[in-house]
Amino acid sequence: MFDPDRFVDEAVKDLKEQIKGKALIACSGGVDSTVCAVLANRALGENLYALHVNTGLLRKGESEEVKKLFEQLGIKLYYLDESGRFFEALKGVVDPEEKRKIIGELFIRIFEEFAERHGIEYLIQGTIAPDWIESGDELRETIKSHHNVGGLPENIKLKIVEPLRDLYKDEVRKVAQYLNLPISERQPFPGPGFAIRVVGEVTREKVEIVREACSIVEEEIEKASESGKMERPWQYFAVLIPVKTVGVHGDKRAYGYTIAIRAIDSVDAMSGSFSRVPYDVLDRIATRISNEMGDKVTRVVYDITNKPPATIEWE
Repeated sequence: MFDPDRFVDEAVKDLKEQIKGKALIACSGGVDSTVCAVLANRALGENLYALHVNTGLLRKGESEEVKKLFEQLGIKLYYLDESGRFFEALKGVVDPEEKRKIIGELFIRIFEEFAERHGIEYLIQGTIAPDWIESGDELRETIKSHHNVGGLPENIKLKIVEPLRDLYKDEVRKVAQYLNLPISERQPFPGPGFAIRVVGEVTREKVEIVREACSIVEEEIEKASESGKMERPWQYFAVLIPVKTVGVHGDKRAYGYTIAIRAIDSVDAMSGSFSRVPYDVLDRIATRISNEMGDKVTRVVYDITNKPPATIEWE
């Protein structure tokens, strides 16, 4: 049986032994990277440099929430807005594997630049077991290249340390609970962000649409679960499909995008089943998206595919 107390002690000890000098950790504000940051802070103290990179592909208000979280944790957080670089690098790119690799490499180059300025030799990553399992290797098929594993470039100047590498998501949550972190039950958010929730080419306009739609999905499902109408799913979000359909906005013809809603129940992210969201909740979500997106979205659909055969994210 997994023991978070023992894991924390061993992880802190291992970090002290592995890292001789300064280390950088990228902090998204998610459970994995936050757990890593707390463990590394215990092990390294002032030799840890926590960095949050705003890619322009994050959820609504994400960066401000991360800043508040790390202030609450007492860990100094550095902040970089690199959104322009990410959108420029993704221009014209359609293939999801290519998106992931572009994002993975750009993250590393930004980390290397930051590390050079501060004399940092190590990079701590919140990689967990599903990341490297799904990314594949000589013995496994690649399902999708996680940006922090299969999306990494070959020539990396920093030494990578992965304290959570052998843990599954439910075990990471147990560590977060043991550490009394306020984000222990936060739903997962992919490292590449909305780049893989916009199917096809990524643009600022499409990201803004899916960001607003995702915010509505989160608000309505959380409201329904808090009121006892339904259980809170493992993960729930919106995806923008690059298919335009005819609709009616007011009394006029509209021609807008399609938004897919995805809500899935899982334990370890290795498999899952679609959530039985009540129809009135789906109705509320679809109505809000249609009304608040104006004529940009003309159709909302619900994804009822399990994992497998689908993955949790669409790309």
